[in-house]
Amino acid sequence: MAIFTLLGAGMMGGALCVPLADRGHEVRLVGTHLDGDIIESVRTRRVHPGLSCELPETIVPYAIDQLDAALDGCEVLALGVSSEGVDWACEQLAGRVPAELPVFMITKGMRWDGESLEVFPDVVQRALGAPAAAVAGPCIAGELARRVPSCVVITGRDAVILDRIAALIRTDYYHVWTSTDVVGTEVCAAMKNAYAMGVAFGAGLHARGGGEPGSIAMHNYESAVFAQAIDEMRRIITALGGDANAASGLAGAGDLDVTNNGGRTGRFGRFLGRGLSVDEAIEAMAGATLECLQIIAVMRQATRSLVARGDLPPGSLPLLDHMAEVVLDGAPIDMPFARFFGSAVDGAGV
Repeated sequence: MAIFTLLGAGMMGGALCVPLADRGHEVRLVGTHLDGDIIESVRTRRVHPGLSCELPETIVPYAIDQLDAALDGCEVLALGVSSEGVDWACEQLAGRVPAELPVFMITKGMRWDGESLEVFPDVVQRALGAPAAAVAGPCIAGELARRVPSCVVITGRDAVILDRIAALIRTDYYHVWTSTDVVGTEVCAAMKNAYAMGVAFGAGLHARGGGEPGSIAMHNYESAVFAQAIDEMRRIITALGGDANAASGLAGAGDLDVTNNGGRTGRFGRFLGRGLSVDEAIEAMAGATLECLQIIAVMRQATRSLVARGDLPPGSLPLLDHMAEVVLDGAPIDMPFARFFGSAVDGAGV
């Protein structure tokens, strides 16, 4: 058994503690400066308010000012902060993390520095000097916390460390595979948050027209957008030097499906499809973290540069371009189906 310290007590951070505790590990859940109410609830009632369920009694909650105590003797460090919190987390941990300490993260996203896109495991590894990995795949926090069977992939550049972490966190309901294709896996992990929003437009448009959920709705629309999303993820992965096959695996198609049907990004997309403005949809989400907006803004900058230097053909990401127009420019939803699947003409290239 091992001592796990997990920084970030949000929904997925809290949920991940459950399989770790079930494996018999010592689990220390550290709240960020934004997680005070969560930590207090876990400490006094054992209930995670976001998950609306009790956490195992063996999980020990810590406030951020107790970080040093939570790291004392730590054997594996996990990061459960949002994409916007990665730099903050690295600042808190810098100088506190030994170089040999394995780090894995459940944070999704990428960073554009003006010249290149960087996946978060590389950002963390550079900042902390410790080997970093990341978990991706279809895993709704509320389901994992209730021990619903879930399948994920952990990716990193050191296969030995990946195997070690995977062996420590697997349970009979939390199934873990490994991959050294960091670029392919992490591009999918980030981009599915954007594309799930686009897939969900269809359900919102159906409801806006007075339709009810059922077998006859806008499933044709949604499925075509889903297929285009996989195609575009493959193109982005290839442009960045990863294995495009990741788009059809757990981190790509798997996570895209669950994020559309059960995740907050899908709900956000449905609000937009119903006709709410971006600001109105954000308000309707009641403070939920919307990493789709962050990754779309990053990718608009990145893809323009990738196209300019010839790494991506012009017009090869029509779905991503349209989603950016909707959420960044306020354009109405008008899905550009005629430009899908590699052609500007319906039917060609499919």
